[in-house]
Amino acid sequence: MTFAELYGGSPSAHGEAPGRVNLIGEHTDYNGGFVLPAAIPRRTLVDLAPRHDRLVRVWSAQFPDHDPIEYRLGEEKRRGDWVDYVQGLTWVLASDGLRAGFDARIESTVPLGSGLSSSAALEISLGRALRSAFHLQLDDVTLAVRGRRVETDFVGAPIGIMDQMACSLADTTSALFLDTRSLTYSRVPLPPASALIVIDSGITHRHAGGEYAVRREECAQAAALLDVKELRDVSADELDRVNALPEPLNRRARHVVTENARVLETVKALTAGDLAAAGQLFLESHASMRDDFEVSIPPIDALVEVARGVQGVYGVRLTGGGFGGSIVALAERTNASRAAADIVQAYNRANRSSAHVLVP
Repeated sequence: MTFAELYGGSPSAHGEAPGRVNLIGEHTDYNGGFVLPAAIPRRTLVDLAPRHDRLVRVWSAQFPDHDPIEYRLGEEKRRGDWVDYVQGLTWVLASDGLRAGFDARIESTVPLGSGLSSSAALEISLGRALRSAFHLQLDDVTLAVRGRRVETDFVGAPIGIMDQMACSLADTTSALFLDTRSLTYSRVPLPPASALIVIDSGITHRHAGGEYAVRREECAQAAALLDVKELRDVSADELDRVNALPEPLNRRARHVVTENARVLETVKALTAGDLAAAGQLFLESHASMRDDFEVSIPPIDALVEVARGVQGVYGVRLTGGGFGGSIVALAERTNASRAAADIVQAYNRANRSSAHVLVP
């Protein structure tokens, strides 16, 4: 349905944001470490019109059979569905001067539960529309910080800052090298001969609660035993100390410490155009996520194994929080589309699965 069909008028503000794929640097963001995401050519779009009362009406094209959902500013309550990200943002932005309600129409090509930050894309795109409509004094970094608060303080997902920063700042031609402690960042151009392949396994995941929260607590325990503020403060030269921790904290910390080092090495490899080296780092990252951090699952491991054997693929790994979601592969640009199709065809045939290509 169009905005006019929903609300009987026209929108006066617009916001959009991309989904993201994390090239490398998984579960490092909430440990104060380094990440290397990039935007993908799938976006969330928000059309919005301010109201003169405190009523919020919001509709998503991903649920076309539903009527607009309504609530009032100041009366936000968790529902356990996608509207919580809208409610959470209006709840957070009250401190930035959001006083009036609005009508909003949301449309997105970022798939839900695929590890590509559909929730962050919604938060940033809606935040941009609200910033425009109500003249809120929020730059893109501040908006990312507010988006993270939506998830940690309202939705109850103990995430780091990477997703919101990536959806707010990343583009599709470079990777965003982000220090999640200081929020300083730089752009690392992707080599012209390379392309990214993103494949949705068809297995959805959730951040709120569950094993994701367990991993975060295990990292905090490991940091306490190592007498550091965050695992970011442990270098790869100190792996003897890490390995001496009790199980499974030793392996959890080892993943974070070595993953931070892999991010730095991947930046060097991409800058030098060394795709083979970057691909090998992808593979090492996946092995660490599988064995040390234990956030991969057998169907994802099988998809990675299929992908790494396809011609033109330099390296591949699980991307996102884990327990489902998507894989990302670094590939030759000239062969990327064919390689992606071959991966999906071979995997689905062998596993009776419904994996599909998202990028390219």
